Amino acid sequence: MTTFQEAVAAEVAIAQAAWGRLFGAAMDAIAGCLARRETRATAAEMITGLLAEVDPRNCWTLAQALGHPGPHRLQHLLSRARFDHDRAREEIARLVIHELAGQDVVLVADETGDAKSSTDCVGAGRQYSGAIKGVGLCQVAVHLAAGTASVRVVSDRALYLPKDWAADEKRREMTGVPDEIMFATKLQQTAVMVENALELGVRARWCAGDEVYSGRELRVRLRALGLGYAVGVSHTHVVTDGTGRRWKARQMINKVLPGQWMRLQTGHGTKGTREYDWAWLDVRADDAPNGHQDDGTSVLVARRYRYTGEISFFRCWSPGYVTLAQLVEVICRRWQIEETFQLGKTFTGLDEGQVTCWNSWMRWTLFSLAASAVFALTAAATTTASPAGPVRLVPLTCPELVRLLRAFVLTPPVRDAEHVLRWIAWRRHNQATAQACHQRRHALQDQP
Repeated sequence: MTTFQEAVAAEVAIAQAAWGRLFGAAMDAIAGCLARRETRATAAEMITGLLAEVDPRNCWTLAQALGHPGPHRLQHLLSRARFDHDRAREEIARLVIHELAGQDVVLVADETGDAKSSTDCVGAGRQYSGAIKGVGLCQVAVHLAAGTASVRVVSDRALYLPKDWAADEKRREMTGVPDEIMFATKLQQTAVMVENALELGVRARWCAGDEVYSGRELRVRLRALGLGYAVGVSHTHVVTDGTGRRWKARQMINKVLPGQWMRLQTGHGTKGTREYDWAWLDVRADDAPNGHQDDGTSVLVARRYRYTGEISFFRCWSPGYVTLAQLVEVICRRWQIEETFQLGKTFTGLDEGQVTCWNSWMRWTLFSLAASAVFALTAAATTTASPAGPVRLVPLTCPELVRLLRAFVLTPPVRDAEHVLRWIAWRRHNQATAQACHQRRHALQDQP
């Protein structure tokens, strides 16, 4: 066995042990949220199946891969089973918080969307989503991630209901939206998730987000909770300097002299270190909560791309003294949630559920995020515990870890001939039945 293979074999043993411990801890955490032993077993199969070599991921494909005779067990788990999914989400969050204990945690808020073909899906409407690169018919969900220097895990999510959708009683009844769930802005949903995370025990000093989460309402709530923030703002965002004069961000940055820009590293990529030019200017805070003094450090931070000169702006506040390097580190943590979304959509089917109702959406995303959390924590534990490998091996990446788990840990998909033929026949029969029902419904609607 070569030196390279020996290093990889050592990582396999570490990953197997880490996965077994973390997956067992996750299932123990949610066991009390599931009423029956059979439901708990199905939930465990669902989580492992989401990481298996299945494409696309939905109840039909997962049931076939798991060896079920039909999708009914998984569909029952998602829609009708006695399952306190809200409490299960809290238990998974507590597990994540326990694993991140002692590390510098930054909370990051961001949203992602999934394209849909009908407004019958819960929360689906014409709205903007960066995931579909514009305005279209989609679902949008706000996510809150806990990120450290080595690991980032989504700990909570909230489905955004557009105002017209939230007020439509017929669609709410059809999709089973609880009566207590009313319209809330993305800023309000984020504030609630941050408060829940702090109540569950997360030790965070900062919250970060993009322009969507730069509204004064959210910044006031974050300061009331004792958190500093670093949020992106547009070049037209208005700030107030020390003399009380108001400036747009693009005008304010003209006060920075050429020699005042500082070049800092923001990470490492396959092509080397990533470096930008940074500068900050003191501004007056406009978001002091009622009963709080207007203290702390309030600044406007600018990032300049050194090749094109393009400038981005960030509004930051800290309850105490802070350096530019510390703010840059917090700002760069915001991009970690994009990697988390990519991980969830690529390996755990976060956007592939094909569910239409409230319970089904909440439970599918819960299982997807639970699988992502166990996977991310396994990756961090494997990287931390692995001995120093040969110079000619890059660190273990997420795609390679998925291949490792599929080969040595996860149960492979069932692919015997009889099982596959039975599933092909089952799918085609159900598709034919659905097609006939649609045709009859259209024929009845066409009658005078």
